Amino acid sequence: MILAKGVVIKNTGYWYTVLTDEGETVDCKVKGNFRLKGIRSTNPVAVGDRVEIEAQPTNNPGAENFSWITKLEDRRNYIIRRSINLSKQSHILAANVDQAFLVVTINYPETSLTFIDRFLASAEAYNVPVVLVFNKTDLLGEDELRLQEGVIRLYETIGYQCVAISAETGEGVDKLFPLLEGKITLLSGNSGVGKSTLINRLVPGANLRTSDISDAHNTGMHTTTFSEMLFLSKEVGNISAIIDTPGIKGFGTFDMEPEEITSYFKEIFRFSKDCRFNNCTHTHEPGCAVLEAIENHYISQSRYQSYLSMLNDKEEGKYRAPF
Repeated sequence: MILAKGVVIKNTGYWYTVLTDEGETVDCKVKGNFRLKGIRSTNPVAVGDRVEIEAQPTNNPGAENFSWITKLEDRRNYIIRRSINLSKQSHILAANVDQAFLVVTINYPETSLTFIDRFLASAEAYNVPVVLVFNKTDLLGEDELRLQEGVIRLYETIGYQCVAISAETGEGVDKLFPLLEGKITLLSGNSGVGKSTLINRLVPGANLRTSDISDAHNTGMHTTTFSEMLFLSKEVGNISAIIDTPGIKGFGTFDMEPEEITSYFKEIFRFSKDCRFNNCTHTHEPGCAVLEAIENHYISQSRYQSYLSMLNDKEEGKYRAPF
């Protein structure tokens, strides 16, 4: 019997917390056969998913008190990446989101442009708007600040909104609040870029644990170990929430065909309409408008290299398992 419908607000990998439409939080598990319904993912249920839950029989007085997730409603969208150790499976970062904030850092640690581009392409595939949040501006020297300005100019020219902040000092954080109002926002980024510090600024009482980056390797250490939805506002008709996710070191794209990848790079797609051949791969063909745009500096080399790296993923045949 259906107990309730609701949204998954926490996923520890084994337990799920569901916020029902009546406002109750219920601890849940996923039934074993749920994994056999064609969902080739390390997490068949993700934070943000709409689900139906059933109460488990209470014949055994000593049984754990939880409910079963029995049905997953159709997703409006999701952000997905290839599982690092299971290349034929995917990992869903979050589902049914209004936007994503990708937190990046020019240094301490350095976020690669390839990582940014792969995340943006995956978001484009599912029509998820992305705001790039450049954190740790307080730690940057003059040369690094100039580099950050150049990177921001690159992505703003393409059409992405960028905000420079310091979660540590609070500088610029106020610019984010209007962007969060009334929306469900996925917060993602490499380990160590300051997501937990930022959430502590944005969500009163969050008190998330933070840690320093590794001095030896200038890389981040995981402080968030599970995904959770944190509410800024629960007002009816004005729910604002952040989905906090564990830091990720790499972003393998998943379930993209080579001919689709062009459309996930906004500026490459614009120029591709003028290519001589409809099936142009923008790698060697005569009359390729994209290659001409790169030569004339209308498309950046870094973006083009990211595009080629994603084409290479498919050519190697590593990640072809369907979702």
